[in-house]
Amino acid sequence: MPKYLFACEAEPQFLSEQSAPEEDLFAFAYTITITNAGDTTAQLIARHWIIEDALGHTEEVKGLGVVGHQPLLRPGESFQYTSGTRLRTPTGSMRGSFFCVAEDGERFESPVPEFALHALDVGGGDAASRVLH
Repeated sequence: MPKYLFACEAEPQFLSEQSAPEEDLFAFAYTITITNAGDTTAQLIARHWIIEDALGHTEEVKGLGVVGHQPLLRPGESFQYTSGTRLRTPTGSMRGSFFCVAEDGERFESPVPEFALHALDVGGGDAASRVLH
């Protein structure tokens, strides 16, 4: 088992009720589960997201913590949160990383693999979630 490792999973969801396709506005929620898969207690300090729409427009988001938290995770513990983003196109993607510090002072990055944001039915019906691994 690696000493320093946070495993990250994402589950996106299209929010049709918060979207306005006629105005090129597509809202998505995403639920992130962060699990300390290493053998050392560590804290998530900051986030870095790269959000891209289907036209190649890219937005970078950096900041401390996630939804107001900087969770301290012991080996095997998880933290889950939900946040959101908006795109100008019905499809796009997100990827990123979390900056973490272990209890022994070691600093490490935990990547979040790219995941798709996809509005299947922009007419207001149900949309599916897709996760890329």
